[in-house]
Amino acid sequence: METGAVPGAFVGLGGELTPLIGRRAETARIARLLSGARLVTLSGVGGVGKTRLALRVAADAARSAFPDGVYVAELADLRDPELLAPSVLGTLDMANPGRAGAPATAALAARLRERRTLLVLDNCEHLIDACARLADALLRAAPGLRILATSRQPLGIAGEQVFSVEPLPVPAADAGHGVRALSGNPAVALFTDRAAAVLPGFAVTDSDAAAVAELVRRLDGLPFAIELAAARIRSLTPQEILARLTDRFALLTGGSRVAADRQRTLRALIDWSHDLCTERERLLWARASMFRGGFDLESLERVCTDAELPPTALLDTLDALVARSIVNHRQEHGRSRYHMLETVREYGHERLAASGSLDTLRGRHRDRYAELTARAGREWFGPRQVDWFTRLRLDHPNLRTALEFCLERPGQARAGLALAVAPRHYWITAGLLSEGRRWLAQLLAADHAQDDGGEAAGPAAVVRLQAQVTDTYLSILQGAPDAEVRRALATCEAAARRGGHRRESAWVWHHHGILAVWREDVASAAELFARARTEFHAQGCLDAALECRVKFAIAHAYGGDVTEADEACGEVEAAAQAHDESWLHGMALLARALLARRADAPADAITHARAAIARLRPFQDWWDVAMCVEVIAWSTQDAPRRAARLLGVLHLLWESLGGRLGSAPFMRAQHLRFEAEIRQALPAAVFDREFRRGARATADEAMAYVLDDAAGAPGLTRRESQVAELVAEGLTNKDIAARLTIAQRTAENHVERILGKLGFTSRTQLAVWTYEQRGEPAGSRRRAGPTGRAPAD
Repeated sequence: METGAVPGAFVGLGGELTPLIGRRAETARIARLLSGARLVTLSGVGGVGKTRLALRVAADAARSAFPDGVYVAELADLRDPELLAPSVLGTLDMANPGRAGAPATAALAARLRERRTLLVLDNCEHLIDACARLADALLRAAPGLRILATSRQPLGIAGEQVFSVEPLPVPAADAGHGVRALSGNPAVALFTDRAAAVLPGFAVTDSDAAAVAELVRRLDGLPFAIELAAARIRSLTPQEILARLTDRFALLTGGSRVAADRQRTLRALIDWSHDLCTERERLLWARASMFRGGFDLESLERVCTDAELPPTALLDTLDALVARSIVNHRQEHGRSRYHMLETVREYGHERLAASGSLDTLRGRHRDRYAELTARAGREWFGPRQVDWFTRLRLDHPNLRTALEFCLERPGQARAGLALAVAPRHYWITAGLLSEGRRWLAQLLAADHAQDDGGEAAGPAAVVRLQAQVTDTYLSILQGAPDAEVRRALATCEAAARRGGHRRESAWVWHHHGILAVWREDVASAAELFARARTEFHAQGCLDAALECRVKFAIAHAYGGDVTEADEACGEVEAAAQAHDESWLHGMALLARALLARRADAPADAITHARAAIARLRPFQDWWDVAMCVEVIAWSTQDAPRRAARLLGVLHLLWESLGGRLGSAPFMRAQHLRFEAEIRQALPAAVFDREFRRGARATADEAMAYVLDDAAGAPGLTRRESQVAELVAEGLTNKDIAARLTIAQRTAENHVERILGKLGFTSRTQLAVWTYEQRGEPAGSRRRAGPTGRAPAD
């Protein structure tokens, strides 16, 4: 072994001064990559923690995998590519810095040729070509060499394995924000650790947990930004730091005094990436900052290209930004989507504003999404319905940005109204009733202030009327007071008559039909839906005519003529299938579920309702999904614990819609009767626990429970699970038979079969096991049920 090579040596940087948080899985994966690949590059945006990860992996590797040492070459301060090889050679020769040598690359190859060594090349991005050439030469010359590189873009040579370093996971926006809910979140843990270092004793409390969660979320989970924010805790509370984050580049300064200049402030860190870009890359970075929540290639081309950045240059420029970790690429629903971290996007947005072209880009951006929503409206009824909804949902932040522009710019409110009502059902199917109403109200007010008194029949007047009719419908679905809704509908109907807008008149009749259904006035509802359907047919609006037809079917299926309902369902199903349409088909299946419920066929009702949910769920149409869950709950009356949890799921769904409703108004009386029956069937504590489980579930968890066919305890059929529950509640075989409307001998056979399946010899053992399945504490065994008896052995 040559002088200066120490077994297990870790040369180049000292030990860690702060703990590495939230990266255990990444270090293990990188170590596995390094065991099989000779060049592994950690790539990612500046400040994501590539260097810390590399040093941790290298330190772990120094103990076992590389007997001839681990060497770290820090390249951030090196500017001349000609000095790269000599600098790395200097790292290897630290124990003998005066050693003379041949040309540096050849000397390095000679030094490493017979060694099992790990070389860390840290911060390669500004010397990317030189680093690539050096790494290739050394790997070819030294078979025992492994290289671990960190760079904001890959080296791009044969054999390279790229590991993309992502920001730390942050708390979900819809998750709980108490201390317990945040415990274990890596981004919060990092903030807490670094804040406690500058303010000893600091800990996240329930009073500031929500602010800390939002803070790390707004900082994208970027470790460097989180550490700079935590350093402010000596003089600001988490809430105050969050409030000042509107100018994150001014706030997040004050890094370590011994760090390189680019690692002292957030702006300097991003400046470093910006300086490495070409002029064309900087231009696209700034222009792409117009997008929020991501974008696709088609939208990028429509908004960002012109003579200065021609379409022919777009793909290569975008690819360069992806390679530099400025833009992230991923597949979403079968389409390529591109994203920037908010910190990176805001930096680009500052550059765009400084260039003087912000307004031009905002106008292009608005025009793009107006075009997109108009096209979605035209193609909504057909095979691309789910695809269009998914696309609009992904671009919802961009729709908001476009609507903001229309509100802020004089004379653009009418264009905003057109954007907000196409496609007509977006706010409903997306479960965004409150947001839709808020945009419509603001745009209608702005449009009224800018009204030039044009003709009632002109195109502008049509758009305004469409917005008023849509806003009124959203208010109906949110449970607005009846008198308020009727006044709004009267105003809409008068405007439609004055301007001869027959299609909007038909929608007013449809909305009156909905109100009639809610009053359980089936005859009036049927007449109104039929009248609107006739007009829509005359206007050539097949989708609207079918919507009226399916609402007609639902009204009759719930409380009217079952023959009429069945005929209308068949008509809608046939048309939906012919056009490969999903949403109206789902509504027809809901009508089928209601018909099965009236026919006392609960299994069929559940089957139809679940099939309806399968059609409606891709749209996140929680209003109509809630009606399906209602039917499923009513059809589960012989399983009261399951029914109680389904009632909790219903509460969750209606709360998510932000309205005053706890059920569909025409279902409310039956809903209240059903809930009372289930409360009567269960001890209060059991009902409350199951209800809470449903109400506190995530949407995915709730739907998984609703659609679960087994829904029984492990190893038991659904009926056997029901019997086990009743045994645990203290019911005798006679009581069970009466509760489930079965013969007493059948109840006895069920109990005997359950005991045999589970290997129990007594009903008490079965009761204990059942309580364990509920997750109850050990002290809650052998309790009296509604009969006042404990399980009888």
